[in-house]
Amino acid sequence: MASLAWLLFALPALGALVLFVAGRRANAWGHWLGVLTVVASFVVGLLIFLETLQLDPAQRTRELSLYDWVAVAGLNVHYGLRIDPLSLTFVLLITGVGALIHIYSVGYMSHDPGRRRFFAQLNLFIAAMLLLVLGNNFVMLYLGWEGVGLASYLLIGFYQDRPSAATAAKKAFLMNRVGDVGLAIAIFVLWSQLGTLQYDAVFERIGQVSTPALVAITLLLLLGACGKSGQFPLQSWLPDAMEGPTPVSALIHAATMVTAGVFLIARTSPIYNLTETGRLIVMLVGVITLLIGAIIGCAYDDIKKVLAYSTVSQIGYMILAVGLGPVGYALGIAHLLAHGFFKAGLFLGAGSVMHAMHDEVDMRRFGGLARYMPITFVTFGLGYLALIGFPGLSGYFTKDEIIVAAFTAPGWQGWVFGLAAALAAGLTAFYMTRLMLMTFFGEKRWKDLRTAEGEEYHPHESPAVMTGPMIVLAIGSVFAGFLLTNNHVLATWLAPSVGEQAEPAHAALSHTEVTILTLVLAALGVLAAYLLVGRRPTPVERPEPVSLPVQAARRDLYANAINETLIARPGTWLSRALVYVDNRGVDGLVNGTAALLGGSSGRLRRLQTGFVRSYALSMLAGSVLVVAALLAVRFA
Repeated sequence: MASLAWLLFALPALGALVLFVAGRRANAWGHWLGVLTVVASFVVGLLIFLETLQLDPAQRTRELSLYDWVAVAGLNVHYGLRIDPLSLTFVLLITGVGALIHIYSVGYMSHDPGRRRFFAQLNLFIAAMLLLVLGNNFVMLYLGWEGVGLASYLLIGFYQDRPSAATAAKKAFLMNRVGDVGLAIAIFVLWSQLGTLQYDAVFERIGQVSTPALVAITLLLLLGACGKSGQFPLQSWLPDAMEGPTPVSALIHAATMVTAGVFLIARTSPIYNLTETGRLIVMLVGVITLLIGAIIGCAYDDIKKVLAYSTVSQIGYMILAVGLGPVGYALGIAHLLAHGFFKAGLFLGAGSVMHAMHDEVDMRRFGGLARYMPITFVTFGLGYLALIGFPGLSGYFTKDEIIVAAFTAPGWQGWVFGLAAALAAGLTAFYMTRLMLMTFFGEKRWKDLRTAEGEEYHPHESPAVMTGPMIVLAIGSVFAGFLLTNNHVLATWLAPSVGEQAEPAHAALSHTEVTILTLVLAALGVLAAYLLVGRRPTPVERPEPVSLPVQAARRDLYANAINETLIARPGTWLSRALVYVDNRGVDGLVNGTAALLGGSSGRLRRLQTGFVRSYALSMLAGSVLVVAALLAVRFA
């Protein structure tokens, strides 16, 4: 089956091509073609996974070379695939959760005139993401990386008549380009230092690279990861991506695009294992991001933006985990997989609520929906419990294990990273409980309201084509964490790709102490949300003014203002200065030289009169000058 691995990305790519080319002729059946290609890709991935599972661990890494792509001087790049436990894990996540989102989208987009185009772009996104994780060299990875960026731009800006969607898509595209530049430069440095871009050769020779160059490579790779995964300082594009249809939010925020940065660091683990400085900076970025996401998530009333900042925070946990090195690679991937289930379920649940409430996203206009949407309530509730780390559910086995591992970091790092991660767990419990209470409990705040079009709200359960995928994801939210971490199943499976999971040398707090601390903080978060929201009536309109911390959180902790001040405006000023120098300096010199020559030649041309007497006079004047000069030299 491994020889058919090219079908994994070829099938959705073919689906995208057919849907784009067929145009309106595919409107009646295009969505089912999109679903079929991704389901078929999942089946192929599952068969390859089962085949690989039967092999000895030493034989589970295989490469499939399709053809020579680039052969220039000493640079040889193969269009090839790397089939190993890490890539297969991501293949099953991308195609499995992606297929469920495709099925859900059939019902969610049923009345949208652009449904065929939507499924074409979804297929393109899946194909690019699969190419990213399956490539066997850095150029293949970069090809998929850019393909994901293009597809995300199209999906975020799907509603082309909305200026906010166009702005969000452009913002995502530009901020991703910043990270992509870091990844591109890292690839250039690897080539200049090692003369190859094949994974096997790079990881074999990476010990030859000097320490400064090694640190630079890890930081540049991290910059690329920050761009794709929405990590500090490039996190502000991710919440704005909510402008796309809700299935896009589930796809980007749960199983695919935001996980690319975690995959990149895990894939290049042999490089990060050689530099403690690089891993420390990765952990710092992860901790800062998980706190930023948790803090901002407490202040929003938009259900999708709360979940978006939850994703920012949870990816921060994953980045923190892989920054721990051999101790945390498997933990980060385990949380990534569990997060793919419960966060996709939460976003699809939010889409179900919006579907029932005329696309309303303001939680202040919800309330009491549990009675009207029982399936959505139960599936969303299970995702909520998994996310906050309720004992026995997925987050308890994955996120809490990352918090435990954070306390094993050496020296001061264990206390700082561990306490920050535990605090964020308490904040997560607060904002998610607040979301649950405002959406599904309390009074029906929508009963006396009307939509912008003047229609009344009539909440109702979503059709089976939407609730079916939500039920499957809810089941994964319950059991995935235990199945992945029990007896170190996932760590053993991933060992050929990221190495054996190391045991920490020391810990600031014991496992039991960290578990108790995390549960206490989560319980306090739930209690605080109940006291502040559950026991008080929620006003339909947002009260003003608000406290300074809430104001700062609602402005994304001024991330956009900081980016505008430190990057955008200086960049604009620099561009204007360069344009001025180009116009007045470079162009001025060139144009001035041309004008000088043109003016001089015009004046000299006046001497050419065509009269012999004028030429004779000129010759006489010239002779006189020459004789005068010679006499002056002779008698000087």
